Amino acid sequence: MVMEGGVVKPDKTEFSECYKTIWRAPYIMRLAMSAGIGGLLFGYDTGVISGALLYIRDDFKQVQKHTWLQEMIVSMAVAGAIFGAAVGGWMNDKFGRKKSIMSADVLFWIGAIIMAFAPTPWVIIIGRLFVGLGVGMASMTAPLYISEASPARIRGALVSTNGLLITGGQFLSYLINLAFTKTRFTWRWMLGVAGIPPMIQFILMWSLPESPRWLYRQNKVDEARDILEKIYPADEVEKEMKALQQSVEEEKLAEESMEYGIFSKIKNAWGNKVVRRGLYAGITVQVAQQFVGINTVMYYSPTIVQLAGYASNKTALALSLITSGLNAAGTIISMLFVDRCGRRRFMIVSMFGIIICLVVLSFMFFQASTHAPPVSLLESNHFGANSTCAAFSSAPNPSSWNCMTCLKASSSCAFCADGANKYNPGACLVLDDATRGSCRAEHRSWYTQGCPSKFGFFAVLLMALYIISYAPGMGTVPWIVNSEIYPLRYRGFGGGTAAVANWTSNLIVSQTFLTLTETLGTAGTFLLFAGFSVLGLIAIFILVPETKGLQFEEVEKMLEKGDRLKLYGNYKRDST
Repeated sequence: MVMEGGVVKPDKTEFSECYKTIWRAPYIMRLAMSAGIGGLLFGYDTGVISGALLYIRDDFKQVQKHTWLQEMIVSMAVAGAIFGAAVGGWMNDKFGRKKSIMSADVLFWIGAIIMAFAPTPWVIIIGRLFVGLGVGMASMTAPLYISEASPARIRGALVSTNGLLITGGQFLSYLINLAFTKTRFTWRWMLGVAGIPPMIQFILMWSLPESPRWLYRQNKVDEARDILEKIYPADEVEKEMKALQQSVEEEKLAEESMEYGIFSKIKNAWGNKVVRRGLYAGITVQVAQQFVGINTVMYYSPTIVQLAGYASNKTALALSLITSGLNAAGTIISMLFVDRCGRRRFMIVSMFGIIICLVVLSFMFFQASTHAPPVSLLESNHFGANSTCAAFSSAPNPSSWNCMTCLKASSSCAFCADGANKYNPGACLVLDDATRGSCRAEHRSWYTQGCPSKFGFFAVLLMALYIISYAPGMGTVPWIVNSEIYPLRYRGFGGGTAAVANWTSNLIVSQTFLTLTETLGTAGTFLLFAGFSVLGLIAIFILVPETKGLQFEEVEKMLEKGDRLKLYGNYKRDST
């Protein structure tokens, strides 16, 4: 199948070419940036809940005491995103990319308003569900829209702008979280501000056209031509139109022998060798992206910083801002080099860095747990018998307890560090506002998530290195791969299926992280993610082809042949 787009050698496709192209045709960047606000929404939602959760716990004591309720607040957006991604794939094919993005904006805005005025944790959860529906639709539609409005030679760089806006949204969310730490209604402002970007995108998308590919498929030939004239030089437009015509005619011939209906389409997709191999690759990279544990860092970043030994909410948010900034910087690196170095290579190098960081991070958290400050009976009794944690008071051998033992013993226990030196023996106390006030009144630190640790700084440093390893490769490349690896008639279905796999994996990871840290410890949890990452690396090496600089029809030919050298290495054009 021949697809539109001029023949460009892969090694010439790089970010400088992207800059030159959008300088000549700024309309391309306007399309990409407007659609990319969906990525900003995605990133903002990922980051904002991590900070808001610290203050939701303070306002609602049942959230503080029940880990499963914290996980529910975080992961309900992910559950909504699974359904949103599935519906988004169908809407993309049925109603077009533009209407899908605008529908996502409406859902996201409704969710933000519900959360901002939520009187109970369960209403927050309902708002998170609406937000998730919008995020799921936007997460697979925005890269698709950008990809189909981009010349092949700069497609990877422009789709990476969506990834940049995702990480930019995360960074923005931490800044906003910090800005509202001293205000009244802290978490309500944090979550409510999320309603602004979808309104902006809705207005911008109203004035933008549909994807030229989708328009041509709907027999709106003149509209498709008008858009291509704004994207390509005048001498290339006719060639692109002929390529589109040939592509659509071939699709219609293929569809004449197909049954209709969603189940028939699923059957036909998995029965098609090219689509099936594309789905193997697309689903593999999306699942691997989540099981390296990235969203435990993004959703629970301040909590992880507290687990590393930093008690203050504001300090946890400030340190989390560093990791979010590095995530954005890593995405810029991807934009600069993904079209030069290749998608597959970026992901493999990224996975090696992730595995090393997770293993060392696990070791650091193990050391922090082992060397936690001991609990002193004298220090605990200093605050009165009624303030001492009941689990500690009734323990058969309380002298063997340390800070970590105290925090794991019961959700009703907290650790009050020594005022002179936080590494000295401290007190194991009841987790309530009065006791916390008594502890802080003596200028002591109050710990509910982690313990004072000399290894805390190194743990945060390793988190930063983990983000640097993740962002340029596994952070952006899976979305690029999924925007270019499926035939046109299955692009909505393929992207939607892979996005559902991504969000399902995200749900599993985010819904179980805090429970895993309670069961396996923080060290054991990160070691588990390292094991998953090894499996992901092997799967990427076996199943994912290199699509750098290829036209869509060349990707199809590569998958159809299934030649091991071409499928797992760099594909070379047959006609150059």
